[in-house]
Amino acid sequence: MILSLATAAADTAGHLHFNQLGLNPTILTIGWFSLKWYSIAYIAGIIVGWWYLLRLLAQPGAPMARRHADDLVFYATLGVILGGRLGYVIFYSPDMFVEPLRILRLWDGGMSFHGGVIGTSIGLILFARNNKLDWLRVHDYVACTVPFGLFFGRLANFVNGELWGKPADVPWAIVFPHTGADVARHPSQLYEAGLEGIVLFAVLWWAFWHTKSRYQPGRLTGIFVAGYGVARFIVEFFREPDAQFAGTFIERSGLHMGQWLCVPMILGGAYLIATAKGRRERVESIAGSESVA
Repeated sequence: MILSLATAAADTAGHLHFNQLGLNPTILTIGWFSLKWYSIAYIAGIIVGWWYLLRLLAQPGAPMARRHADDLVFYATLGVILGGRLGYVIFYSPDMFVEPLRILRLWDGGMSFHGGVIGTSIGLILFARNNKLDWLRVHDYVACTVPFGLFFGRLANFVNGELWGKPADVPWAIVFPHTGADVARHPSQLYEAGLEGIVLFAVLWWAFWHTKSRYQPGRLTGIFVAGYGVARFIVEFFREPDAQFAGTFIERSGLHMGQWLCVPMILGGAYLIATAKGRRERVESIAGSESVA
């Protein structure tokens, strides 16, 4: 009954159809090779994030030197890919363990941000340990760069016409293909690009450049983790729930899997923010000789 009312409210008359935008997930195809926007989003996020990281490292009190940045990108990229894929399999599609080869088929799609966070964190901890660096302060600087990847990634989701929202009758609702019904929906991918990308970057930018947060280990990481958790938790109310959880506790709880995974992020982020000041100590710059109070 509720779905019928929502469908009726989201009548497609007067709404933009996704096909009218002329978007194509594939940029070009040469023989067996296909270049997709999703791949470009990953590459753009890494390149722009690396460039911004170098700007952050040029400031007094950096936790590592310029020479560390290239190795860090390797660890972080590997963590994102492995963690993101395994996270998707564990949290959203455990049936893949029955056919392990499907896990390797990255080109078929299926990445979890929460899994990517875990994988990246493990990679950064290993990186910091191998280079005898403060792993939490390394996380702080990397956290400031992540919104770039989130922004490009969500735009790629939109171009792919995937992860669409619930039926809606707002003026900017869009009729997405492959939804199983000719219904106008929230462009939730763009909501996430705005909150997780633009807004979260702005908050971290202000905290880094206009406060002493970078001298308080864990504060910037906490802002990112809690900020992402809150943003994702909110947007999930506008996203279509994952079909594979129909009839399970996840659906009966009234929340989505993404929201449940955000709860520990919000709590953990809040803890890091609240305790960051107590971890502050005189910072000796890795990149130079200047001490920073």
